[in-house]
This record gives sequence, C-alpha cells and structure tokens, in this order.
Amino acid sequence: MTVHIRKLAARVEDIEELESIQARKLQDYGRLFTYTRNTPKRQEELLDGGSLYWVIKGQFRVRQEIIGFETDMDEEGRKYCLITLKPELIRTELKAQKAFQGWRYFQDSDVPKDLDGTAQVGEDLPEDMQAELRDLGLL
Repeated sequence: MTVHIRKLAARVEDIEELESIQARKLQDYGRLFTYTRNTPKRQEELLDGGSLYWVIKGQFRVRQEIIGFETDMDEEGRKYCLITLKPELIRTELKAQKAFQGWRYFQDSDVPKDLDGTAQVGEDLPEDMQAELRDLGLL
C-alpha cells in the first residue's frame, strides 16, 4: 500500500522560491534530497509510488516523487536520513495544513489532487483566496 510524506517547506514563501532552492541544490549536489533526522520505517511503501507533499505558507501546494533514502552519521555522530526526490514539482490543489514539526506519513486517500494544467475556475485569484473559497465550497 502506497503512503506519502508531508513536510513543511520552512521559511519558503512560494513555489518559485522552492524551485530556486532546489535548482541550487541540484547544481551543487547533482541530485535533490531533503534532510531529516528520523529515517522513515515505511520505506517500501513510500517507494511504491509515494511522494513528498510540500506545505508552503500553511497550504499543500506541490509534491515530488520519492525515489530513495540514504542514511549516515554527521560529524557529531548523529544519524540522519536523506530522502531523495525526483526534480519535477507537481502542483496540487491547495489544501490547508496546520503547522507540525518534522514530517508525517500521509495516506493515499488524504492527498490533495494534482492540478492537470487546464484552466481552473478562479485561477486568476491569489492562491490563498482560492484555497479559502475552495474550503467554503465556493470553488
């Protein structure tokens, strides 16, 4: 059964800033990853089509497919895990998410839908307003 991870994009203001950060990381390291102290125990389920859903400014906005995990120890002897990601950011419907620390598993049935690239009603409105109207059932 596929599961996903949700993670806050701390101090990231918008999708464009996340793209910029990841472009630098890709250039510097030749791959994309996110760092975490806690290694996911459900790696097999995550590698079975799982994605990392990024929360930016209190909303799910994009996801990236998970392609691997690496564990190691830092110079102070603390274990850490790198979650390796595909470079493509896939935009999702906005969905509110309260703040949390670290990352959390996310069931397949609870994920926001991918946006298909076609014009959406209200897409000319700011993303935060779209999300609020969607939560109210008006979009």
